[in-house]
Parts: sequence; C-alpha cells; structure tokens
Amino acid sequence: MDDNFKSVLHGFEHIKRFWDSDQRQVIAKVLPGEFYVSKNDEVISTVLGSCIAACIYDDKLGVGGMNHFMLPIEKGAEPTRAHNLNCRYGNWAMEFLINEVLKNGASRQNLKIKLFGGGKIIRSMTDIGLGNIRFAYSYVQEEGLELVSHDVGGPWPRKVNFNPQTGNAQVKKLRDMHTDEIEQREVRYLHDIEEQDSKTDIELF
Repeated sequence: MDDNFKSVLHGFEHIKRFWDSDQRQVIAKVLPGEFYVSKNDEVISTVLGSCIAACIYDDKLGVGGMNHFMLPIEKGAEPTRAHNLNCRYGNWAMEFLINEVLKNGASRQNLKIKLFGGGKIIRSMTDIGLGNIRFAYSYVQEEGLELVSHDVGGPWPRKVNFNPQTGNAQVKKLRDMHTDEIEQREVRYLHDIEEQDSKTDIELF
C-alpha cells in the first residue's frame, strides 16, 4: 500500500487517492474536469452522468489513465495557454490524457481506448450526453485510436472503475440510485463553467 502511494506520477499529487480495505487496493478518484495517469496496480474511479470518461492505456507496458469531461469542445483557447482547467472540455481532456500516457512510456500504436458515460441525466436541458458521445466517437476515429469497448447513453448514471496496468474496466449502472443528486451536481458544474467562460469570451458548443 505504502509503495503505491509513494509512486504517484509527477503532476498528479492533487488527485484524491485512498486505500480501500474491501478491494485491498489504492483507489484514485477522478472528479469532473480532472484526469489521472498511473503505472501502478491501482483503480481509477469516477461517477458519470452526462459526462464522458475515456480510459486510454498501453496494456503491453502497463500504463494508462482516465479523464472525465463535461462538454465536447472549447473554442478560442491557444494551445500555449492550455492548462488543467481546460480538461472539463473533451478536446483538451483527450489531448492531455494521451500526451501524459505517452510521456510515461506508452507507445501510440499500442494505445487502446474504452469510453463510458454520456447518459441523459439533466432532464431540463438538451441532451448534453449525446453531444459528448458524438464528440468522443469522432475524436477516436479522427485520431485513429483503437476503441475496444464502450458503454454509453441511456438514462442512468454510471460508476466506472479502471485498472491502468491491465486495461480492465468495471461499470456499474446506478439506475435510479443517486440520479437526482448527480443531476444537481452536473447542473451546478455546468453553471460554474458558464460563469467562468463568460469572463474569458469562450463560446460553448
């Protein structure tokens, strides 16, 4: 346990990690707008509503990671000014994740990807999840990535657990559990994005 905690990759010290005594593993919890890369035998976990999580990994070298984004594309931001806050958008979340996985030893030709989420959770708004799904599929195709599995859409939230060393992922559909709580969280998160972006002249799509 101690070795896993000490060996977190540089730049990911802010990610909440804890020891799960039931699973007897370290769990790294990824929140909306975050991503995490690891070479450890640990679990990366997130809860998704209309958001998408991409799990990208090189199972030959045992390195991989997960992101969690709320909206598809951020327009008008220069690459040189990009930072982790941009990861709430799919285009940045995918680029940051892929770059970090490659930087930590993965080979691009060995990369595999799994996609999860994109549920219709926010009932009072347009289907954000569908837009996220379309973006994710389009990105995978344009970048020539190997999509090995996916579980997207539907009216329910999901909990995803992903092992970056093996590429194994477990998805639990939460059905009616926590749906209202997740909807409220996503509405708040979306409003926060809109407020921040209104100050920086970024157009939302």
